[in-house]
Amino acid sequence: MPNIKIPDRSDTVKRILITGKDSYLGQNVKRRLEEYNDSHGGMYCVDVISLRGDEWKKTDFSVYASVLHMVGIAHADTGNVSEETKRKYYEVNCDLAAEACRKAKESGVSQFIYMSSVIIYGDSAGVGKDKRITADTKPAPANFYGDSKWQAEQKLNAMADEDFSVAIVRSPMVYGKGSRGNYPMLVHLARKLPVFPDIKNSRSMIYVENLAEFLRLLIECGEGGTFYPQNAEYVNTCRMVCEIAAAMGGRVAPCRLLNPLVHIAAHVPGKTGALADKAFGSLTIDKDLSRRRISGYQIYSLEESIRKTHED
Repeated sequence: MPNIKIPDRSDTVKRILITGKDSYLGQNVKRRLEEYNDSHGGMYCVDVISLRGDEWKKTDFSVYASVLHMVGIAHADTGNVSEETKRKYYEVNCDLAAEACRKAKESGVSQFIYMSSVIIYGDSAGVGKDKRITADTKPAPANFYGDSKWQAEQKLNAMADEDFSVAIVRSPMVYGKGSRGNYPMLVHLARKLPVFPDIKNSRSMIYVENLAEFLRLLIECGEGGTFYPQNAEYVNTCRMVCEIAAAMGGRVAPCRLLNPLVHIAAHVPGKTGALADKAFGSLTIDKDLSRRRISGYQIYSLEESIRKTHED
């Protein structure tokens, strides 16, 4: 049985279980809850477990108020993968999530939080085009990764009732110290390039510490539903690269003379065009969606968050 510390029962302490021992976001949420404990007198008791294998099924979920499900296979290159890899995405992102949610409900847990993604709405718009997610936008996954998240959402929402809240968090790109995915690529470009295309685009993103605070507030309110956390400001790719360079003590200059090359690349079939659209396309969440029901989590601005990301 996993080494889980069962705290003394107390109405003043919320017991939280985070699934996913190696989860980047899970580690940051745990840190945020523990920091909050230090300044507010120990409001949370946090445990983390792995869902690898079957040993986790012996864990007593009944002592927890909320379960944060942070287990998942992150977005990778979806262009050329085997059917076996695709099945793995569904097994982990969908089936395992449903199994953990079912155990939480049967154990009397009040709230189950699932980290989904705006990827369920498909790819970003191409270069020079806009794509805005509103309350009326329908999910339309473009690949098996997005579909595995969307299928999970539907399975989990079917378990929700008046005694069991299911919270779906449709997050945009998460960045911060130690983050993976697209952010390290931007860091690499900020280190190597003296100039960068000055394309006008907008992206919704969220700094990991802002997201951790959002999740703390979500735990605190105990509600279910669908949530769309993001930074207070949209991000322009060129500005972000320039801010990253400045945070590392360098400088990258915006250069509109390079813009035609980006537009040409966007029309090249295959991976080249896809990368151009991914880097310079637009995908934003309506800001009203991100303010509903939970506010006060957007602690750090873009400039502050990048500076903190690159602090020693």
